[in-house]
Amino acid sequence: MNQTVLESKQGVVSEIKEKFTNSSSTIVAEYRGLSVAEVTELRRALRAEGVELKVYKNTLASKAAEDAGYGDLKDCLTGPNALAFGGDETGARVMAKFAKKHKALVLKGGIVEGKVVDLNTVNELSALPNREGMLSMLLSVLNAPVSSFARAVNAVAEAKPANGVAPVAE
Repeated sequence: MNQTVLESKQGVVSEIKEKFTNSSSTIVAEYRGLSVAEVTELRRALRAEGVELKVYKNTLASKAAEDAGYGDLKDCLTGPNALAFGGDETGARVMAKFAKKHKALVLKGGIVEGKVVDLNTVNELSALPNREGMLSMLLSVLNAPVSSFARAVNAVAEAKPANGVAPVAE
């Protein structure tokens, strides 16, 4: 029986390691004090954004972090933790928003784009708009010079007299 338990734990470590390496971001948060209903609400909010929330034993998560090359993450893995695995910084945004309403959820740190980050970085990422918001901001910046040019051309066209000859300054 001891061999099957060991194999089971190795399977879980492999699963966590795979999630660490395949996710663009992983956020670690302590959920002590949240009710079952609140955890369910958090899972639902994360799932709607394509983020998976999992709870693993810290020893197994620490081993997986070390195996994946994220040994510094072990500092965050104390107490009852939940790990949010996502494709971008959406997990940080959703969890930070949830933590503002539910003080029992404490963000600790995570992994973003292959780097272990601290709580301050997680908070900064959570303040950024989502991908669509960023693209919208980029398009408005790119569109501004074109709009200014179009207004200038329009102003010149409206200033020209109807006969097509520009007024001569005397």
